[in-house]
Amino acid sequence: MSFLPQEIIRAKRDGGELDPADIAAFIEGLTDGSVGEGQVAAFAMAVFFQGMSRKEAVALTVSMRDSGEVLSWPELDRPVVDKHSTGGVGDNVSLMLAPIAAACGLAVPMISGRGLGHTGGTLDKMESIPGYTAMPDNDLFRKVVGSAGCAIIGQTGNLAPADKRFYGIRDVTATVESVPLITASILSKKLAAGLGALVLDVKCGNGAFMDNPDRANELARSLVEVAVGAGMPTTALVTDMNQPLASAAGNAVEVRNAADFLTGKARDARLLDVTLALAAEMLVSGGLAANVEDASAKARAALEDGSAAERFNRMVAELGGPADFLGDLDRHLGKAPIVSPCLAGQEGYVTGYDTRAIGLSVVALGGGRIRPGDPVDHAVGLTGLLPVGTKVGKDTPLALIHARNADQVSIAGQELRKAIRIADAAPQAGPVVLGRHG
Repeated sequence: MSFLPQEIIRAKRDGGELDPADIAAFIEGLTDGSVGEGQVAAFAMAVFFQGMSRKEAVALTVSMRDSGEVLSWPELDRPVVDKHSTGGVGDNVSLMLAPIAAACGLAVPMISGRGLGHTGGTLDKMESIPGYTAMPDNDLFRKVVGSAGCAIIGQTGNLAPADKRFYGIRDVTATVESVPLITASILSKKLAAGLGALVLDVKCGNGAFMDNPDRANELARSLVEVAVGAGMPTTALVTDMNQPLASAAGNAVEVRNAADFLTGKARDARLLDVTLALAAEMLVSGGLAANVEDASAKARAALEDGSAAERFNRMVAELGGPADFLGDLDRHLGKAPIVSPCLAGQEGYVTGYDTRAIGLSVVALGGGRIRPGDPVDHAVGLTGLLPVGTKVGKDTPLALIHARNADQVSIAGQELRKAIRIADAAPQAGPVVLGRHG
């Protein structure tokens, strides 16, 4: 080894600014295993307490990107743009956004993750669809992006492998929340995907990892500045996660919610606002619209004329799912054996949510995971979650619980009633898009 990792750790521990070459050497050692787990943990803790300059964060991100394969898309004749969300409850935006963007002329190679803790994972949702290949080889991935315009898949082992090892160590050493480390983790994978531009959805609220506006804006600024510093045009929206975004939380139930959204059967108002706002950012970033107003109109048109639904159905079919998926949801999506209403038990207005508790109630039903590798029950979850401001009576369902057995229904019902606040006076409605960076 031509460098001493402990000297890099010491320099960062003492508040020094690291040279990009030293950061690159450390990440190379992390990737090939020559830097030990204890040293990686010590480095992560030093960064957690001392932070990183923008220059250091760019160097860390680029080194992690270059730890594996970096894709390019020379065969495509359309701009390549993607979106990333920092995660929340009922956040199924990707399922509608990717096909909307594709129908408007973008290519969207969307590499997504699994759920962990209280937040759901896009990959788990897509795997609710029978036959869907969430981890295709590169040839199939490229083919589907080329023909359908979008493909929602999981991270392959060849893209930013340094991140996989680094995240695993951060997860067990209480260093996940470091803004520079979150930034490098998110962006290294997106940079490796060969994007022309990126749009970020940074969640803020009691259902997000960043639970207050200052922290959410700090992360959004970091992500935009580091991405631009690494050569990728990027914008970020900060959006509200103080209540579930969709009226469903789970896997198959969120897929059905997305299918109803695409086909026009039902569209949750806040979900529509966020989806169109992100679509507009993507279209402007890709040069397909002059401004967000024009872009939003194009995105809405792709939704209304059915072309976005057609793109989604084509993506599902080409990745091994049913060719008539959107046309026959009842046949293709698994259902829980018990669907039971959770009644309000009092009159008033829904004034707020403990959104994290809603996510954890889905985990308790079996619809999420506590540890990586835990199995997921795709059929369970919650539907009919009421938006803040809804007037309820004693017999109004706060949600429908989709469960395997009566014990699950009882536990989930208790948790739901604790997580949903009801009061006599109606609350003031707030915006769902809280800010923009970039």
